Amino acid sequence: MKIVRYLLQNSAILKKLTIRLVKRSWKAECFLEDLCCIQRGSSECEVVVLDCFKGIVSLKITSSTYNSCSHHHMASSDSSYSRKFLLITFLPLSLACLAFLLQWRSGVNDSVTQWFDDNYPFPGMATVSEKRSLRSDSSCVSLLGQSRTQAFPYLRDLKLDHKPDLKPRICITTSTSAGLEQTLPWIFYHKVIGVETFYLFVEGTAASPNVSRVLETIPGVNVIYRTRELEEEQAKSRIWNETWLEKFFYKPCNYELFVKQNLNMEMAITMARDAGMDWILHLDTDELVHPSGTREYSLRNLLRDVPADVDEVIFTNYESSVERDDIKEPFTEVSMFKKNFKHLPREVYYGNYKEATRGNPNYFLTYANGKSAARIQDHLRPNGAHRWHNYKTYPNIKELDEAAILHYTYSKFSDLTSRRDRCGCKPTKKDVKRCFMLDFDRAAFIIASTSTSEEMLQWYRERVVWTDDNLILKLLRKGILTRIYAPMVIIQELREAGVFSSVVTSAHMSLSKNRSNSSTSSNY
Repeated sequence: MKIVRYLLQNSAILKKLTIRLVKRSWKAECFLEDLCCIQRGSSECEVVVLDCFKGIVSLKITSSTYNSCSHHHMASSDSSYSRKFLLITFLPLSLACLAFLLQWRSGVNDSVTQWFDDNYPFPGMATVSEKRSLRSDSSCVSLLGQSRTQAFPYLRDLKLDHKPDLKPRICITTSTSAGLEQTLPWIFYHKVIGVETFYLFVEGTAASPNVSRVLETIPGVNVIYRTRELEEEQAKSRIWNETWLEKFFYKPCNYELFVKQNLNMEMAITMARDAGMDWILHLDTDELVHPSGTREYSLRNLLRDVPADVDEVIFTNYESSVERDDIKEPFTEVSMFKKNFKHLPREVYYGNYKEATRGNPNYFLTYANGKSAARIQDHLRPNGAHRWHNYKTYPNIKELDEAAILHYTYSKFSDLTSRRDRCGCKPTKKDVKRCFMLDFDRAAFIIASTSTSEEMLQWYRERVVWTDDNLILKLLRKGILTRIYAPMVIIQELREAGVFSSVVTSAHMSLSKNRSNSSTSSNY
């Protein structure tokens, strides 16, 4: 058969080929079928097949016979492929229909359905009756937002209470007077990126019963009030003997806050060591850690990768650059930030300095020296609100290349009046130097104390709000301004999932239950 195939395929002048079947093992029908499918080199070739045992001519094959045979062979192949395609298509559909019928009849318990069953809601995913009670509850719930949709359903069973075996264990300390609309997003955002414990030294609004009661119910949050006992304890601190801090003693406003922050940081170190923490940060509640360049956007991963011989890491700070004067929730409404000069090429920074400052005293409105995180170790002490130090040795410090602190400074127009209301200084150039360290804070205090609302708004738009789209585009292209969306997305998803409103509602329900129990016990 190989010789026949070779002659038919490669001979262009072959006119006739006679084949005699002389072996009994040949099956003429199979041989003829294979012969018909051989492609011919000569279109005029005639093939004659003789069966010597039967003594007859089996077939005379021409080119037309070949064409019809080829067509029949292709049709047979197409038919085979069609059957296979139908089998592959209808088999999965049949199995899916069977599974659906079994589920509909409650014959199969699907683990996926059980995982997302409404019996296991994400914190804040209230039932219909609970939502009705939320609408009639205090204004805190409506302020923090209760979602009407089930956002992040795959996080329903997420627990933001970190297990003690997760390393490194991170804590944050802060001194704050902010309300829940600022502290709750701040706390839960940092929980998401890996912070386990918080030491909140509260005053003002933060220390009021409606706020502190909620904060105390959050796992991992330690609320420390400024009581007489606390002040007496801090009066014994060795910080009062620090010569580098003495120029801040016994001065009002920002200077007083700076001293309090150092005293609170010192106490937080002791509490963190007793709790087994590995790292400590000091942040204000208008600052968010931005762990850029890390796996999974995780502060824990960032600090885990720090070499063991490094005692302290420095986060460069970026400053918020607001584009509107009516912002209410900076964490979810501000996405543009001005980069620190340490993250810019020198020629870019100096070449665009004038346009970037827009007539303000400095490149940043407020501070530019970043914040730091320190390992919990013996003899650790605060070194101002932005750094840590050690009484016994000079710490090994590393400055991070990508991660930053996002500072939402003067991001709301009301920040002008709130700072003014917290300070009793006279609005004169001489007296504000006694109260504020930074030039912009001094100017803002004078404007807020001496101008009308319209004049304040005009000043705010000129000095704080970015309204020139061409300038914004230019500085974005230069890299001076940048867009950062991760914190905005995380906090918005937490709000949509009902996390913040759930905390408020739970605290109110717990208080009501305690009052009911106490009244019942008193009746007996």
